[in-house]
Amino acid sequence: MNARTEIIASSSMPVSVDRPFQPIDYGLYALTVLSWSVSWFAISLQVGAGVSPEVNLVWRFAIATVLMFAWVVLSGRQLRFPLADHLRFVAMGVLIFSSNFLFFYYGATYLVSGLLSVVFSLASVINMLLGAVVMRERPAPKILLGGLMGFGGIALMFFPEIAAHGLSGNTLTGLLLCICGTFSFCLGNLVSASNQKRGLPLISTSAWGMLYGTIWATFLALLMGKPFIIAMTVPYLSSLVFLAVISTVIAFAAYLTLLGRIGAARAGYATVMFPIFALLVSTVFEGYVWTLYAILGLLLVALGNVLVIRGGKR
Repeated sequence: MNARTEIIASSSMPVSVDRPFQPIDYGLYALTVLSWSVSWFAISLQVGAGVSPEVNLVWRFAIATVLMFAWVVLSGRQLRFPLADHLRFVAMGVLIFSSNFLFFYYGATYLVSGLLSVVFSLASVINMLLGAVVMRERPAPKILLGGLMGFGGIALMFFPEIAAHGLSGNTLTGLLLCICGTFSFCLGNLVSASNQKRGLPLISTSAWGMLYGTIWATFLALLMGKPFIIAMTVPYLSSLVFLAVISTVIAFAAYLTLLGRIGAARAGYATVMFPIFALLVSTVFEGYVWTLYAILGLLLVALGNVLVIRGGKR
């Protein structure tokens, strides 16, 4: 079985939201969590660098698109698809590979980076709701309880900061923007899961999705009259390379594969873990100070994570 067949087979397998994790699921889960956790810090390096969010996304996904299509061509994967499939790729590109990030870049101008990851962790709950309503994926009670515990733990970790900022003015604006970004991400999850269930090859569809996402970001930048510039600084350039190669190409491929293997509910729960590791990065590089709220929240999230991962019966 070649690589292309393996990806198609794994992505078109019937999704069981109750089965226990297999070794490959743990690896994909860890890769996704760690890559996207560090990406919050990388995004913070780009905010305020003088480059607009729309143009930041153009550079990021232009690089990622070239790498993805090179992967498709060199590995001999499918490149041509019917028009109906391209409409699906457009939807995935606009929702996951463009609008999702734009909303969070906008939100970053109003909220601290830690709160961005907290809002994004809502994806675990939204994925469960959308999966139950649209895809008829009914999570087991343990998985649902674990997701709620994880979200509650994240909220507890950031309770002091949320209480200090309140829910008015800039804070409310930032929260609404990030919620829009999270909802866009979750809608894109449904499109991606539908593509995999139709047997469409993961890497090829992701390449086309990134291309359309880049085109959409370019259109928005031109429409808004944003200058296409690059900040020639080490922090900006290094964060751009990390976001384009690791956080976008590698982590998204891992996450979308995980989505097809274990379902939207448990795959989305990986987003609940991002703030934990993002805080560890902040502790090392930004001097984050752990509080009693943070420690208690971390324990609650860990318990919820165990329930979600081990929610299936062997």
